[in-house]
Amino acid sequence: MCHLLGVHPSGFYAWRHKPESNRSIEDRRLLGLIKESFEASQGIYGSRRVFCDLREVGESCGVHRVARIMRANGIAALRGYRKHRFKYHKPAKAAPNRLSQQFYMHSPDEAWVTDITYIRTLQGWLYLAVVLDLFSRKVIGWSMKSTLVKEIVLDAILMAVWRRKPTKPVIVHSDQGSQYSSDEWKRFCEQHQLQASMSRRGNCYDNAVAESFLAA
Repeated sequence: MCHLLGVHPSGFYAWRHKPESNRSIEDRRLLGLIKESFEASQGIYGSRRVFCDLREVGESCGVHRVARIMRANGIAALRGYRKHRFKYHKPAKAAPNRLSQQFYMHSPDEAWVTDITYIRTLQGWLYLAVVLDLFSRKVIGWSMKSTLVKEIVLDAILMAVWRRKPTKPVIVHSDQGSQYSSDEWKRFCEQHQLQASMSRRGNCYDNAVAESFLAA
């Protein structure tokens, strides 16, 4: 049989003693780590980003090996997961645009900007909401949570109000995310002399200060 298949007898007996190679065993171990990274990304990571995750935890495998293992096990990044593109001409409905790209204030607590970002950790996604005073560009309120519940923005704005205790109406500019469009957000703003402000959908310029801070 070895002669017919072109296999050396010693190799055949070695296979019978240990049918799975060291490389296959290592591939199976890496597959578990690959699945963890892929699932933590909610299925949007391709082989290169999964490879970066493995390198961060101390693995020394190559990107082509990660791609091969993912391909062999039917693990592929989702396509077309980008957010729906809204029409730019659609006006804001939740709140008017009171900021209108006026980024420079003459005194503190004239206008605040707020936004949410996500942070990749070894335990999964961590979401961060911040509130900045446009006068000083200082973070005056923040909150972190493991999910994008509306309380993340409420806790951040509550910290800002508690720390600054504004005595006059303050413009609070945000995007049109569901957290900032909630009834709880509107009621909080009304109760604390905060004037909610939003840009139209698809316009990121009015909240550029907050987005630039989170991108730094």
